[in-house]
Amino acid sequence: MNHASICKGKSIALWRLIILGCLPGALVNADDNSDREALLPPLMHVHAHNDYVHHRPLFDALDHGFASVEADIHLVGGQLLVAHDRDKVKPDITLQSLYLDPLRVRAKKFGGRIYPNGDPTFYLLIDTKSDANKSWAVLRKVLADYPDLLTRFDGKRVEPKAVTVVLTGNRPRELLPQESVRLAGLDGQMPDLDQPNPNGIFLWLSEDWKHFFKWTGEGAFPDKEKARLQDIVAKAHERNMKVRFWDSPESTHFWRELRDDGVDLLNVDDLAGAEKFLRQGSGPALK
Repeated sequence: MNHASICKGKSIALWRLIILGCLPGALVNADDNSDREALLPPLMHVHAHNDYVHHRPLFDALDHGFASVEADIHLVGGQLLVAHDRDKVKPDITLQSLYLDPLRVRAKKFGGRIYPNGDPTFYLLIDTKSDANKSWAVLRKVLADYPDLLTRFDGKRVEPKAVTVVLTGNRPRELLPQESVRLAGLDGQMPDLDQPNPNGIFLWLSEDWKHFFKWTGEGAFPDKEKARLQDIVAKAHERNMKVRFWDSPESTHFWRELRDDGVDLLNVDDLAGAEKFLRQGSGPALK
């Protein structure tokens, strides 16, 4: 084994010890962060809920290996501004500046991928808070400026790129399916499981956990609720839709149960906790 291979192996092992809480992160120089990006595979089963509220939007999620982030947008003066509430928007915090531009830079850095190691898929969930159709008219033009970055849908044919956009919130449910070529898909809801998924227009199924389940992650998952969840997952997967539940508990017990039952994306605010759970997990947690 040559010197470079030995060093690489030690670097991976050291980062795994840090993630598992066995060593303080301070033992590793901050300049090694780029090595960590290249060595650790992305986490495909976690979604950074309301990513923009973190100290470093997008970059905190990337540092923890997340392959899915969420941005809330408001249409204000012809600009798509990122914030949870309309009265919190700032003119310089746009969808482009906070997400699309830095993702483009990163994709160029890693040869057309957001992470150079592991599954190349990365999701940008855009939650529209303004009028659906008016916002889509602007968002459509914004996305058109990033053909090198965004997955392209042409009927049943998909041309994967570094970032796949999913539209939620006030989504253009009537307009988007009319477009023969598009740079986004839709986030579905429970009624969509009783309908076909023409040309894969629905990429995800996202619902409020508390509207469908009473279990809070404490104790055993009731059999009836477990069966209901597994049925939802099966129907979604038949339609090539990934499953996510928001407003859900955050605990390792809850996360493990959802992964065991086939839920694709854990909706989390605790980035470090979710990374630690998945990196040290086994079985369905990582698959």
